Formats: sequence, structure tokens, C-alpha cells
Amino acid sequence: MPRLKHSIVAELPAPEQLDVVQLARDCASGACDLVAVVGPTASGKTRYAVRLAERLGGEILSADSRQVYRGMDIGTGKDLAEYGSIPYHLIDIAEPGTQYNVWQYQQDFARSWADIRARGAVPVLCGGTGMYVNAVTRGYDFSEKVPLSAAREGNSGRADLPQRPFFIGTLVDRDTRNARIDARLDARLQEGMVDEIRGLLERGVPAEALLAYGLEYKFVTLYLQGELSYDQMRTQLATAIHQFAKRQMTWWRGMERSGVRIHWVDPDAI
Repeated sequence: MPRLKHSIVAELPAPEQLDVVQLARDCASGACDLVAVVGPTASGKTRYAVRLAERLGGEILSADSRQVYRGMDIGTGKDLAEYGSIPYHLIDIAEPGTQYNVWQYQQDFARSWADIRARGAVPVLCGGTGMYVNAVTRGYDFSEKVPLSAAREGNSGRADLPQRPFFIGTLVDRDTRNARIDARLDARLQEGMVDEIRGLLERGVPAEALLAYGLEYKFVTLYLQGELSYDQMRTQLATAIHQFAKRQMTWWRGMERSGVRIHWVDPDAI
């Protein structure tokens, strides 16, 4: 009798009911100095972070390694209108084609975080780039001479970075997440993502840089270079984003295994 192949899917945590009133008290008292909303792509974290910031009197700090670039809007899903009246930071701070890195992000974050707190607002970190989140919440220290290879984990004692972060994870099952990814990709293609990336190339942004940014910028550039058909681009890109979302979820669960407490919530329950 042939063996059945079973696909093993990690069990999702049960969603919590977050006590936003108590969280607000903790932010006011200093028991919490950063609220970090994390999760995989298409899990609703931006919408949740904005609603939470509205209730806490907060401002958003983006933790997205590609939304830092100006002119890369549709492909990175900036959705700036979603922020409404909530101020946001660390978006559109670098030129496309440059190589912004995690060390630069840590420095820029520290300045924005201090500014938000000095004005009496609550800093709300939102993003899916795990290394960026870790760099500002887990005491990463970087050598100024070797910013990318000299990181060490531990309490760096840096007073300019959060010491008491509160982590919230936006929870969505895999099938729903993948369906959202596919629908969102089609919407972005219809909104002009190909034209956006063609425009970047025409402005002189090197194709090699766009390929290095990955996902939308990689596959659409390959299509514009004639290396993929439109249908191949769309199919391969959707698969790559599904895989990326899975790796993101693996990152957050890995943080939990290392001792970080993440409060998983239903992103619509706020």
C-alpha cells in the first residue's frame, strides 16, 4: 500500500483579546516604551497598527526594508492613505538604487523613536522585516566599520533604543493569507506596478539594484528584460511571496522560542 504524504503545518497560536486600556496605561507609566506590531505580509498588520495608534495616541515607525525607498510605492505596498491622520516615519527616506542597510535603519529609528517620545506620543513599530525589528528591540550592536557583519545579540545598554517593547502579532491562517496575497498582487498589477518599475529603470535605477530588492522588483524587472513572460512573472511572483510570508512567520515563531513574548491577535478585533 503506498505511503501517504502528509504536509506538516505548524499550529497557529490562539488569538488573545488585547487589553488596549492597560497597554495605554503601561505606555504612559513607562512600563512599555515601544509597541511593536509584527506579522507576515498580508496579515493586516498595517491596518491594525494604525487603529492601535489611534487608540493609544501613537505614531507609526515602519520596519519595512523596502518602503524606505522613494518612488517604490505600489510594489512595496506603502498604502499611505491607510495611515489617515496618524503620523508615520521611516518611509521614503532613501533613494531607489542605493543600498540602505540595517545599521542605517537602527540609527534612523533611534532618532525618530526619541522624537516621538519627547512629544508625548506612543511609538508603534509596524513591519515584517525581522532583522530590522530585532535590530531595534533586542540590543543588537553594530561596529561602525563593519555594519553588516559585526552584529552581536544581547543587551547593548544603549539608552537610545527601546528597553521595554511590547510585541503584538497579527494572526491569519495560511490559506487566507495566500488568498490575500494573490488578490493583492493582481490589484497592484492593475494599479500600475509594472509601469512604476519601468519608470525606475528609465530614471536610471540599475536593473541589478531592482533585482536585489527581490519579490515584485525582481520578477517584474525580469519580465521587462524579456526573461519572463507576463504569466510566468505573475505565477512565479505569487509563489515567491507565499514563500516569503512563510519565512516571516517562521522568524516570529523563532523569536518566541528565543524568549520573546508575542501577543497574537485577530487583526480585525480592535
